[in-house]
Amino acid sequence: MTDGGWATDPALRRTLAAAGLPATGRFVPKAGWVSRVWVGDEYVVRLNTNGQFRGAYRHEATVVNLLAGSEVPHARHLAHGDGPDGPWYVSERLPGRTLYDAWPAADSHTRQAMIESLGAALRALHRVPVPADLLPPWLADALAGKPWPAFHPPVVSATLQQVEAARRLPNHDSRLLADVADWVQDRLALCAADEPVLVHGDLHGSNVIVDQGRVTGLIDFAEALAQPADVELDTILRWCARAREYPPTPDEQGLDETTLAEVPGWLHGAYPELFEREHLRERLNFYDMYVELALYAHHPEPDIRAAAQDRIARLLAGRNHLDGLVW
Repeated sequence: MTDGGWATDPALRRTLAAAGLPATGRFVPKAGWVSRVWVGDEYVVRLNTNGQFRGAYRHEATVVNLLAGSEVPHARHLAHGDGPDGPWYVSERLPGRTLYDAWPAADSHTRQAMIESLGAALRALHRVPVPADLLPPWLADALAGKPWPAFHPPVVSATLQQVEAARRLPNHDSRLLADVADWVQDRLALCAADEPVLVHGDLHGSNVIVDQGRVTGLIDFAEALAQPADVELDTILRWCARAREYPPTPDEQGLDETTLAEVPGWLHGAYPELFEREHLRERLNFYDMYVELALYAHHPEPDIRAAAQDRIARLLAGRNHLDGLVW
């Protein structure tokens, strides 16, 4: 909100003051899934008002600081903290707009250029040195038994833990979970020799900024963690196959999946080593199983849990959203 160039929203003014920044210029309020967001001429201000993601902005600041000096396009972290309105985070404003916003009007050549630029950004990201135990605090809390505010990204070492969590549900399908436990045990060795890298963990159209056919920044590192590099493909390919489930806000529509059909192939061409892991499809199925188990074991809505149970059964039969994708 602005008035003669001055930000008038009290929460925005308090946050800018806490960050040591002037409350001047044009700030456009944006809706989000978790945060209130104001996009200014120079800064982007985010304010978490729901309190679910403990330490998310502190974690994001840590990750973005790891990117300093790298070739990863990203928004520079300016300040973060906790205030009377909740945790807040201020970053620089990147040129361009989200890939989600740019995609519908872009021609095929521009779309391919944006995805190839994304491939280069991901290769750079996965080369950034990272502590092997990097994990968002809110996700560490969830794995320790506290509420689950989100159900991705996959954490390979915690997959069997999700089976046990599902077994504590009052009406769980014991035969299904016995089959899942065997399925997981048979595949744990797939990732045993992997070196963890820095994975964004939530990469889809709303978390990529593009301008003139290139990526100017990866944003929102609140779910970043150390995992095998191809864990990155879990969300990307899920977005390509089920894009309508990834709107930028609850009130908007996701992209049409048919417009994303060539994205996996373009990404493969730009970053082939990400797709060259031995047994890639089985690895991707393993990551998918983790996500569906987390939903089945922890989601508060019964219909979401039931849908996850159905997808788990399909995955045991060798079928999932990856079937229609080509790379």
